[in-house]
Amino acid sequence: MHSQKSQKIDLTQDYPCPCRRRGRLTPIALTEAFGCSRCQQIFVVEDNGHVLEQLSGSYPYKKAWRWNGHQWNAANPGLGDSYLPVALGITLIMLIIWLPLALNSKSNSSLIVLIAGVLLLAVLPALMVLLAYRR
Repeated sequence: MHSQKSQKIDLTQDYPCPCRRRGRLTPIALTEAFGCSRCQQIFVVEDNGHVLEQLSGSYPYKKAWRWNGHQWNAANPGLGDSYLPVALGITLIMLIIWLPLALNSKSNSSLIVLIAGVLLLAVLPALMVLLAYRR
């Protein structure tokens, strides 16, 4: 079993690219940065040598990783990692609250509208975010 503890990044060593494109990160001379041989991205070392951060001019949120000695782990999981479980939890809570109310009403059409509304308002955006963040 590999250790999950973060290790300090050695500025003289090569690493696999965290973008998972099978590239290699090689040190850039006289800097605290690495360049990828495959995706041509530049990565800088931050947080006293424990975090690798991707430099990007167009992406508003910086991606960062920590090295555990064998692989890169996301340093700050983004919205794409947590949105789907949150949306499904909200959907479940809405069903628990609204389902008894809908069952007490006299028509079955309100139950169908309720379930369709819950699915459209919570699950559809969660799936859209999941697909957008998928590589």
